[in-house]
Amino acid sequence: MTLKEINDFLLKFEGAYLDFPFGKDSSVYKNSEGKIFAIVAHESKPIRISLKCDPLLAEKLRETYESVMPGYHLNKKNWNTIILSGQVNDDELKSLMHLSFNLASDN
Repeated sequence: MTLKEINDFLLKFEGAYLDFPFGKDSSVYKNSEGKIFAIVAHESKPIRISLKCDPLLAEKLRETYESVMPGYHLNKKNWNTIILSGQVNDDELKSLMHLSFNLASDN
């Protein structure tokens, strides 16, 4: 997915908005309660996205994909950082973004 496609997809969630609390190099997506559900390091090549994740699924994804690692500067149990190298396909990435939004909204 391109940066624009990611941005458009993340902002389609009800109440989602974009913020830059960590500076201009990281797009931070929050829900209507102000809870973070995605962080996109858009200046990195390739792009990296950090998403909230179920702990068991997070471990499984890390074991399955080299491009999925514990969340960068985040709770390693509940967050994954995904390098968008093409290893994780677009449909799975969209599913993970949706899950992240739901998890942030449930807490």
